[in-house]
Amino acid sequence: MRLDGYGLFVKDMGTMIQFYRDVLSFEIKENEDTDIVYLLKDGTLFFLYRRRDFEKLTDRKYEYLKGVNGHSEMALYVDTYEEVDVQYQNAVAHGATSLLEPTTEPWGGSGLALLPIRREISLR
Repeated sequence: MRLDGYGLFVKDMGTMIQFYRDVLSFEIKENEDTDIVYLLKDGTLFFLYRRRDFEKLTDRKYEYLKGVNGHSEMALYVDTYEEVDVQYQNAVAHGATSLLEPTTEPWGGSGLALLPIRREISLR
């Protein structure tokens, strides 16, 4: 068995498409009113699936975490410490909430930001 992809269940598809496409530069071709988005980023399949559509498909309601939580993290690589700062500022300027400003850690530069979907990203 191999990992094929990673799905995110989203409340507001339009906002998520705009953020992943316009801020994080994911290649998304679907319109903002679509039901599901499949995208490939650096060889990894991601999909965005609207929560209400998944609930309808499975005929059940789910509970979703609210507020800041440690549910998951997405790590995105950049080449330089300077680029960490640039990408961090770009994410914050486009609506991400900062949890930790970029710092230099023993393993490299790391900037954490809370995305509109309440998931953490780290830039390394």
